[in-house]
Amino acid sequence: MSRILIIGSEGQLGSELSKFLKSNTDSSKIILSDIKEKSNSNLKYFKLNALKSKELEVFVKDHNISEVYHLAAILSAKGEDDPMNTWNLNMNSLFSVLDLAKNNIIKKVFWPSSISVFGNNSPKNKTDQFSIKEPTTVYGISKLAGERWCEYYNIRYGTDIRSIRFPGIISSSTLPGGGTTDYAVEIFYSFIRKEVYNCFLNKDSFLPMIYIDDAIESIHKLMSADKENLSIKSSYNLSGFSLSPEIIENELKKIDNSFKVEYTTDFRQKIADSWPDSINDDYARKDWSWNPNFNLKRTINEMIEKLKIKLKKDEL
Repeated sequence: MSRILIIGSEGQLGSELSKFLKSNTDSSKIILSDIKEKSNSNLKYFKLNALKSKELEVFVKDHNISEVYHLAAILSAKGEDDPMNTWNLNMNSLFSVLDLAKNNIIKKVFWPSSISVFGNNSPKNKTDQFSIKEPTTVYGISKLAGERWCEYYNIRYGTDIRSIRFPGIISSSTLPGGGTTDYAVEIFYSFIRKEVYNCFLNKDSFLPMIYIDDAIESIHKLMSADKENLSIKSSYNLSGFSLSPEIIENELKKIDNSFKVEYTTDFRQKIADSWPDSINDDYARKDWSWNPNFNLKRTINEMIEKLKIKLKKDEL
């Protein structure tokens, strides 16, 4: 029996992807892995370091893995604290997986890229698939390099490696993990706890976002598509909606007018300024019928509802 392996299963994407796969696949076929000692899921879990390529290869062969979702990475803001470690983890763990695909040990790979591949000279509005890419963070540099390697392996070796350039992901499942768009999650915690939120970006900083359910659906759609229909061999642009901190603040104030946000920018403002305001995802729509289900209003309602339940459980 061939199995699916999620590397980085305990992060924002991995925790929700594992739930999705559990609901849509025979759970005995799913194996989770991360560098943590144990998982929050009841699926089969192993502590695994993807940087140790030989150990990963033995593990994949022993468990008959055919499909890998490689989600482990150090994110944009956190990555600036330790650039070389970020480069090492983000790139060399990817090579561990790419070589398994090249050697036909695994059949299919998903690897997430990011809008961080764009930079100050990219168009700000409706940034298209092939716009100039000059990333300003080591995270973005590693993602752009990863995209080029994915395309190289797909063309040179005939591998099946698929990727999406994710915008900021809004999710209630895990705490923010060190990204530049973390404010779009943190603000909901402050709102529910009736605290003043101190935002690290300017109120008018527009960035592309996507709700976690749409992010997971996009992975499912891409991985289910016929390989022959995929014209992009590197990584697909993807969009949900664009917003600024002030827009979320105003929407939350419609629910509770007493909610307050203060703005004190930090180093993440410069990162945000280098990213697009909005994304053109025509290739994803054409090649694998991408269409988001969540707009801002629906996302806000879902976040409030789910976080209230989560925080209530945490108090028990």
